[in-house]
Amino acid sequence: MAGSELTNIKSPRVKAVRRLTKRAFRDRDRSFLAEGPQAVREALALDGVVMELFATADAELRHAEIITAATLAGVPLFRASGEVMTELAQTVTPQGLLAVCRFVHVPLERAVTAEARLVAVLAHVRDPGNAGTVLRTADAAGADAVVFTDASVDPYNGKCVRASAGSLFHLPVTTGVPVAEAVRKLKDTGLRVLAADGAGKQTLDDVDLSGPTAWIFGNEAWGLPEEILRLADEVVQVPIYGRAESLNLATAAAVCLYASARSQRTGPGAG
Repeated sequence: MAGSELTNIKSPRVKAVRRLTKRAFRDRDRSFLAEGPQAVREALALDGVVMELFATADAELRHAEIITAATLAGVPLFRASGEVMTELAQTVTPQGLLAVCRFVHVPLERAVTAEARLVAVLAHVRDPGNAGTVLRTADAAGADAVVFTDASVDPYNGKCVRASAGSLFHLPVTTGVPVAEAVRKLKDTGLRVLAADGAGKQTLDDVDLSGPTAWIFGNEAWGLPEEILRLADEVVQVPIYGRAESLNLATAAAVCLYASARSQRTGPGAG
């Protein structure tokens, strides 16, 4: 159990944790915040990722199994008052659990291996909620890795971590890679690289998705720039059968990733 309760929002420990809401400090310390029982539970499942755990007295009672897991893993536990938790959390209604975690970055050469069959690449994706949702969807679709290129949002942004709903801790995540480098590695590994874009001359209905595939997803507002489209083997659009002008990035990514996942399991060459 935790010792004395942290009640001062201006204490050095609280300030040290709070600064991890800013990217510069996350990058410097190579650590980030995971908030809520789902994220904390998944982070604890990885050895050595959780560095500290903060919990309110109520959360200790409601999530005793998480507290026990942290204790068994030797994670320092600090009881926080409601005021301190509100100061540390980035949600309007904190759930009473917050972990300081080490970066879970996996180098590109380890994330994309010869066995990879489905990879998601985020290029110029700036909205953390969309990025986290794509990460969660890639996990659900059975993807082997997710690559955040150097022009995309920080996957350790609090909103991105929450939107991933724990998936950040489930599959290899690579960050800070130039798009051209990522595409070169994907192709060298034997994956067909498809760019999801409304400018595509082919639709999902036209392409064979049964083989190893990497999808590149672009910016929410303006899609993928021409230089990235040229890197892809094919530019593919999600067909719009109704009157909608377009699809939200995360929705389009879900359609593409699940189309690949289904085709790989039922199409030619499926195991």
